[in-house]
Amino acid sequence: MKKFILDLQITHKVQLNKQNVLLKLTSKDLLPEILPGQFAEIRVDKSPTTFLRRPISINFVDIAQNELWLLVQIVGEGTKRMAEMNPGDLLNAIIPLGNTFTIPTDKNAKVVLIGGGVGVAPLYMFGEKLNRMGYKCVFLLGARSQSDLLLLNEFEKIGEVYTTTEDGSHGEKGYVTQHSLLYNPDFNYIYTCGPTPMMKAVASYAAKNEIFCEVSLENMMGCGIGACLCCVTDTTEGNLCVCTEGPVFNINKLKWQI
Repeated sequence: MKKFILDLQITHKVQLNKQNVLLKLTSKDLLPEILPGQFAEIRVDKSPTTFLRRPISINFVDIAQNELWLLVQIVGEGTKRMAEMNPGDLLNAIIPLGNTFTIPTDKNAKVVLIGGGVGVAPLYMFGEKLNRMGYKCVFLLGARSQSDLLLLNEFEKIGEVYTTTEDGSHGEKGYVTQHSLLYNPDFNYIYTCGPTPMMKAVASYAAKNEIFCEVSLENMMGCGIGACLCCVTDTTEGNLCVCTEGPVFNINKLKWQI
């Protein structure tokens, strides 16, 4: 897909909690086609310690409003600067980057999307697309506590939502792979994004039960075009750049189960 370097203007800023901000942005031109799972490389201005762009999953694209959503978690100086921006500010982005999730071949397939923390970001856009296509989606979302669960109201509009929290403040207590929903595996497709240990546990569950599973990796991506090689991951085909060959991978292509 063709890549674009665009100055996007922030139209809305929603402070979800202390560590997460939802930015809604628009362009003076029509946004290009963007697929679920793809990401943006964001230039961080006015930050003397931030030299590389920051990869941010594209949370949603509202075609009618010509609007793109970015879910930003504050983890360092770069994302802190992004979270401090306000409506009217411009944010320079390279979009769209990376690949997309695989659409199930059977409209009657049982699909579960499993997200942890800010990893729910690409799953919302994919779930919304599946919902529009007539698929029934189940979402299993995990976080440390109730305040860390993100966009629950949005997810509830497009599917059935289950949650886990480590402190038991919302949903079942524990990790997503401990949720009772997974006790009797009857899903045909699993898609997941979140912390690597969580994704590896989900991948192990899927492999054990012979369920199709794709993961969206969150490796640091300095350039987004496969030039800097800082995002490589070991696969059955050798070291591959997550930014160009991913970020979505079938678990059979990763060496997690070896």
